Amino acid sequence: MEKVKIVTDSTADIPKEVAEAHGITVIPLNVHFGNEQFEDGVTLTPPAFYEKLQQASEMPKTSQPSPNQFEELYRSLANDGAKEIMSIHLSAKMSGTLQAALIAKESLKGELDVHVYDSKRASYAIGIIVVEVAKLAAKGATLAECQKRFEELLELTTVYFLVDTLEFLEKNGRIGKASALIGTLLKMKPLLSLSEDGEVYAKEKVRGQKKAIAKMLALLEEAYGNKNVHVGISHAVNETLANELANEVKARFQVQSLTVTEIGAVIGAHVGPGTVSLSMTEAEQK
Repeated sequence: MEKVKIVTDSTADIPKEVAEAHGITVIPLNVHFGNEQFEDGVTLTPPAFYEKLQQASEMPKTSQPSPNQFEELYRSLANDGAKEIMSIHLSAKMSGTLQAALIAKESLKGELDVHVYDSKRASYAIGIIVVEVAKLAAKGATLAECQKRFEELLELTTVYFLVDTLEFLEKNGRIGKASALIGTLLKMKPLLSLSEDGEVYAKEKVRGQKKAIAKMLALLEEAYGNKNVHVGISHAVNETLANELANEVKARFQVQSLTVTEIGAVIGAHVGPGTVSLSMTEAEQK
């Protein structure tokens, strides 16, 4: 096992095969439909979640893993040979997951070397960062080298996303700085992003999906130009648009890797079906 072990949570929406390939450990968040509780990505797959969502009479609720679950996970990794653990999680503005990890870290002080980080992001905007750090760890990089790359990626990574409706973000209280848009949109399609603090905000108000996507790609071209990039596209039952976007990105950018993934149950509960997200970061210079 690599010296530095990378942990994230299910809201990073990293495909199972990608997590396994890079030695990433994923702790699931929980989704509640009434009295039923499911583990995101473990006992409830994205397709099953969106099917249940269609039939549900009320919005599902979500909850973070407990500090005890984090403790057990960290201990099991140490027992498997991990010397240092980097635990990278969903924006603290959206969830108590980070706080639960910090409580576990504190209770293990002096016993295990655990480092907990706020990604200030969600979905594959977390995943794209976690995967790059995990690749470095797998090559035998030190904790300091992995931390340095993580900090760089926080600065170098951009995410934009489109939702079919703001209803889910509003009802779940995750709309952040985009709240001013409620009731004013009509046919407007807000191009949403995440602030430096990890809150949802409206980058642009655009009329119609095609114009919103064109604006998103123009903003990314302005930021990344001819630089080598890693790309992540995540979607909530909108595979056709995700694949079209992937083809467009490959034609316009110097893509070093591209991952298309499904938005899982926890993030899906907050953004709703139809959502498509595009994350981009600079590739490490050789």
